[in-house]
Amino acid sequence: MLVTGGCGFIGSHVVECLHGAGHDVRVLDALLPEVHGVRPGPLAGGGEVRVGDLRDPATVGSAVSGIDAVCHLAAMVGLGVDARDLPGYVGHNDLGTAVLLAAMARAGVSRLVLASSMVVYGEGGYACREHGEVAAGPREVAALAAGRFDPPCPRCGAALVPGLVSEEARLDPRNVYAATKVAQEHLSGAWARVTGGSVAALRYHNVYGARMPRDTPYAGVASLFRSALARGEAPRVFEDGRMRRDFVEVRDVAAASLAALERFESPGALRAFNIGSGVPRTVREMAQALAAACGGPEPVVTGEYRLGDVRHITASSERARRELGWRARIGFQDGAAAFAVAPLRERAAVS
Repeated sequence: MLVTGGCGFIGSHVVECLHGAGHDVRVLDALLPEVHGVRPGPLAGGGEVRVGDLRDPATVGSAVSGIDAVCHLAAMVGLGVDARDLPGYVGHNDLGTAVLLAAMARAGVSRLVLASSMVVYGEGGYACREHGEVAAGPREVAALAAGRFDPPCPRCGAALVPGLVSEEARLDPRNVYAATKVAQEHLSGAWARVTGGSVAALRYHNVYGARMPRDTPYAGVASLFRSALARGEAPRVFEDGRMRRDFVEVRDVAAASLAALERFESPGALRAFNIGSGVPRTVREMAQALAAACGGPEPVVTGEYRLGDVRHITASSERARRELGWRARIGFQDGAAAFAVAPLRERAAVS
């Protein structure tokens, strides 16, 4: 099978997991310098690594030849730095996905596991004590600047209670990366209906673990904390640090990808699955756990914010447990302790 982005953080763990289960793997990766420091060596299981751009039809057509399934992880990730990142995100994530799907159709490859993300939901699930379940509106600069980080009820303005979001929740992307992930799902769903293919869209929540890229604004928050601690600096926590997330260890995520490839098939349809621990934690808790495990300085809560961030997003992964037989096995404390001493991926020098 083909793993796009198989040299990256999550992709490299997926490749190892697939090899461990006896699958033959081919990798296609662009080795973007924002993520990769040095060219990777041969795959541990003896698979093939091809370096190429997912937007190039000839490259992708060759990569899918003789393949029976695709696990599509290649993407630009993170919120981006500014509006100048827009063409890169749309090109790599959406055009690249379209080229891949067209090549799969030509080659008769009918099974796809798509690496989606919890960012497709925007804000997570909320309930008002008076009005029940409600959708939180867009965050406003004036409220954030004044330190009012929690979204109010859109009907009465009262405080909301955050809860777990299910796959039936509406999609409400709040930043460019999120918009491209929604587009990937829609493109893949359309491909499935036209070709009779089967798509499992795995909506990863906050993945962390060994081989996260270090010292890059495109990395996840856990990597930013770990990079700071490696430099002997205190992790900087935005807002008040109470943002709720679902941190899931990368080896659990790799196991979910294997489960989807081996156990899911629904011709002509896309099925979404939340992939999270099911246990909400705050961003400050992750910073504190890493600092304690590293013996580093205590986190600093800065009050800073990014408009494209969401306040709370945590998952119900019951569907993945029920239909894929998967659940997260690595607890938060054990995962954070392991990540505190795990190697990070060195970033390439970019002039």
